[in-house]
Amino acid sequence: MFGLRLSLWLQPGTQVCPVSWHSVHKLASLQKATVLPPKKAQSLLYPFSALEAYLDRSVDRTQFQLFHPSLEDMVEAEKLFNSSPSHKIDYYISAERMDHVPALKPPEVCFIGRSNVGKSSLIKGLFSLTPQIEVRVSKTPGHTKKMNFFRVGKAFTIVDMPGYGHRAPKDFVDMVEPYLLTRKNLVRTFLLVDGSVGFQKADMIALEMCEEIRRPYVLVVTKIDKCGYGTLLTNLLDLQEVVKTRTTSCFPQPLLVSSLHFEGIYLLRCFIAHVTGSIRLTDTAQS
Repeated sequence: MFGLRLSLWLQPGTQVCPVSWHSVHKLASLQKATVLPPKKAQSLLYPFSALEAYLDRSVDRTQFQLFHPSLEDMVEAEKLFNSSPSHKIDYYISAERMDHVPALKPPEVCFIGRSNVGKSSLIKGLFSLTPQIEVRVSKTPGHTKKMNFFRVGKAFTIVDMPGYGHRAPKDFVDMVEPYLLTRKNLVRTFLLVDGSVGFQKADMIALEMCEEIRRPYVLVVTKIDKCGYGTLLTNLLDLQEVVKTRTTSCFPQPLLVSSLHFEGIYLLRCFIAHVTGSIRLTDTAQS
């Protein structure tokens, strides 16, 4: 039934991705999910569904499914990540200090996290339908040294922030905290946590910073393909306990992603489109 519904949304004539397939990730578009077995497609679109069977019945699943958009919503969101003459997606500028940050009117979302947590890889995944956008990815921790701004037409801007922790820029706090405090058009901060190693001391410091600023943020659990279900579930439940007991500005549901296998990328695109006001959800979803 799931595969049938997905195929109906993506019938010929409702093509979502106009770029050549050889130049993009094999799962960059929802259209590619239609050729996968239903369970695989389900786990790509809604990654938590793959973990449910391994959870004890006593565990409350509600907090993991608050944002559950329809396939139609994901299709609409995906359109925003396709560049066109009337909707140009491009790398705009990099900045080291707030006085270098451009004054942009569209809503912004930013990504922060430990060095080597996978921020740049994740952003590259989000932009995989526009492969001409260069998002530099390195295996060396601390590669991103500046705030990098990517414009998504006139809809919104995505900002890749320097990593904290190992090999972070010396002026990380001076660079990032003023942005989070003063950027008027910032609508959501995405705090990335490595799902294969769990919540670290540096992550707690970043979370406390987000709490002090009192602006809405979301936890994104990356690299969910790098460990077994047992490890991932343990780390996820520990993380959920932190959200439940120590946060007031954090969205209750962590978003699970794998940049390598594309799990959760479609859902994250939809979340970004929703919180920036770029689409209106057909189904009610808290955010």
